[in-house]
Amino acid sequence: MIGKISTGRNFRGCLRYLHEGRLQESEELQLEEMAKKQAEVIHYNKCFGTREQVAKQLVEVRALNPKLLKPVLHASFSFAYADAALLTQQQKADIAIAMSEEFGFDQNQFIVITHADTVHEHIHILVNRVGYDGKTVNDSNSYKRMAQFCRDMEKRYKLTPVLSPNRFLASGERMAIGKRVDHRKELLKKTLVWAISESGTIETVKIRMQERGYHLHLGRGITFTDKQQIRFNGSQVGYSLADINAQLIRQRRMAVQEKQQQMRLREQTKSEKLTGKKAKGRSI
Repeated sequence: MIGKISTGRNFRGCLRYLHEGRLQESEELQLEEMAKKQAEVIHYNKCFGTREQVAKQLVEVRALNPKLLKPVLHASFSFAYADAALLTQQQKADIAIAMSEEFGFDQNQFIVITHADTVHEHIHILVNRVGYDGKTVNDSNSYKRMAQFCRDMEKRYKLTPVLSPNRFLASGERMAIGKRVDHRKELLKKTLVWAISESGTIETVKIRMQERGYHLHLGRGITFTDKQQIRFNGSQVGYSLADINAQLIRQRRMAVQEKQQQMRLREQTKSEKLTGKKAKGRSI
């Protein structure tokens, strides 16, 4: 189980993304994106209604602390491939409620939304950091607290354990886990080298990696997530997105050159055969 947490400024923008996905170029594509997301609200806390009604309620309470620049708290939890269908919707909501108690926003407005657009299940929690008393939820040390919360939920619900980031562990644990991560890194690199060699495009690389149990994420760069939900940046294994694209271009050029060479050889062989036939047909 991997948890992420961030703060932002815009409730409506965050709600739109959680319900509709990324903004698309046309209405048809947007409907496809929404169908792919399969967004479902599974819990409301001190707010309720349509997306616009919830947004209005959040903004009204946020006005109690107008000086706060980032009133939005957005948390998400991704579950391991092995844990697919292990949790009920109520259990997912219970995890969100447990987080609200742990992070101190159980008396604030928040909603919990599930998505089903990736190969692993995940939930989102949108929180109003401003409470009805005008006070703000403290987000200090949130990354470390999130890592520990995830480990606690893994034990409570018997989920696949995931390694916490090294900076949140004792020095002895960092060394032990570091060795295990290096092994994962070498296996990932070996698999990636194979996938690139068997591909002509980045999309084919993505398919090849998925065949071997890796989920490939494309954005400004490239990241990989293995079956245990350990994530690596491309640079960590020596292959940035630019490096991979450059290698694919070289392979395509070499394939074209090899094809051209084969065509020349066939033409040469054909020409030699014709020349041989003409020579045999000559009379002295």
